Amino acid sequence: MVKNMTEDQIILNIISFLKEGKRKAFQDIIEELQPYDTGIIYQQLPEKHKVRFLTYLTIDQLTALIGELNQELQLEILQKIGVDKSAKVMDLMDNDDLAVLFEEMDPETKSGFLSKMNKEESTAVQDLMKYEAETAGRLMTNRYVWIPQEYTVREVVDKLKTFAELAETINYLYVIDEHKRLVGVVSYRDLILADADEKIQDIMFSRVISVHVDTDQEEVAQVIERYDFLAVPVVDDEKTLIGIVTVDDVIDVVIQEANEDIEKLSASGKDIDFDTPALVASKRRLPWLILLLFIGLISGSIISGFEATLDEVVALAFFMPMIAGMTGNTGTQSLAVVVRGLISKEIDKKVVFRLVLREFRVGITIGITCAILITLIAYVWQDGNWVLGVVVGSSLFLTLIIGTLAGTIIPLILYKLNIDPAIASGPLITTLNDILSLMIYFGIATAFLSYLAS
Repeated sequence: MVKNMTEDQIILNIISFLKEGKRKAFQDIIEELQPYDTGIIYQQLPEKHKVRFLTYLTIDQLTALIGELNQELQLEILQKIGVDKSAKVMDLMDNDDLAVLFEEMDPETKSGFLSKMNKEESTAVQDLMKYEAETAGRLMTNRYVWIPQEYTVREVVDKLKTFAELAETINYLYVIDEHKRLVGVVSYRDLILADADEKIQDIMFSRVISVHVDTDQEEVAQVIERYDFLAVPVVDDEKTLIGIVTVDDVIDVVIQEANEDIEKLSASGKDIDFDTPALVASKRRLPWLILLLFIGLISGSIISGFEATLDEVVALAFFMPMIAGMTGNTGTQSLAVVVRGLISKEIDKKVVFRLVLREFRVGITIGITCAILITLIAYVWQDGNWVLGVVVGSSLFLTLIIGTLAGTIIPLILYKLNIDPAIASGPLITTLNDILSLMIYFGIATAFLSYLAS
């Protein structure tokens, strides 16, 4: 029905069906849509039609819809459909997502929802909320299939028929012993290829990759990325299986961490988006900018200290912004490489040495290339003044190497000190490189001043 309809046509039809009370026609459209598309349509509906729209959806459809929306819209929908219906939706939601949503509620509202939910689901969500934020424990779900190691393949298949619909994924089946300790894993593929009477302990992989319940969410993402998993099991100190983290949650983590790092790299402050009020955005940006302002005064002092050199050779001022800008830019590029690499790699001395050596080589390569180019430009521009070309070219060569190394080494040092390396933001690296580039530029120019002024 909706295959050849545009989004606007779908919305107009839905509004028409809502006005006329045509539930069946409404459902015919909704059943052909993906939950994401349903969420987009809900957001574009006029406010006066939203309550009826939600009323016409089934509990399953409401659950799928809420899973596609941000927390603000999730809370809005729960408020519109009432506590009783909301509790039924929450019983079907992934417990890890629900735990995050409860963090946004006041204690009284949260208590009201928990009391209306299924007791087992309510307890599971509260258990998740006991773990630290941004850890595997908070990220995991308890909707997974576990099997005793003494089961046969036939018994496992029978169990799957009962529990597969409740599980978030059945790509992996986790094998436990009598104490519920994780002892193995079986893929669904291996299961269907095995003989019906084979024991699970005979076909399972006993070397299981898992994460501890207190593992940071970034490390969990690295494990899933490294092994190309769709899910990873979560265990406690006794190796007891208590949940799994699925790849869809990891994708959310990667996007969240990337956004946070971009905000820090740009020194814009966190949580600034299209809807942030101007005054709030200003308060979040000002501390960094004020710090950079005072650091920038050092650059001014350096220029002032070499005023005599500038008076003697005015042409030096022409190349000064270019050298500072290129040095700051290459430092920021190196910083971005390091921050991105820290998310996906384990850092040790060997990795650090290889990275610093690689960036040093990069600095030399781009330094030589740009230095030769700017030397020729300065030589031609100043009617054959080769000394100016040498001063500008050698300055650019040295500052590009230093800028590249600064953008590499500073975030690595911060990482070693357990400080988020993204706080070594682009503007900070740029400002520090400005200072270094000016000192090198004017230092070399002063050393050759007698040749430049002649």
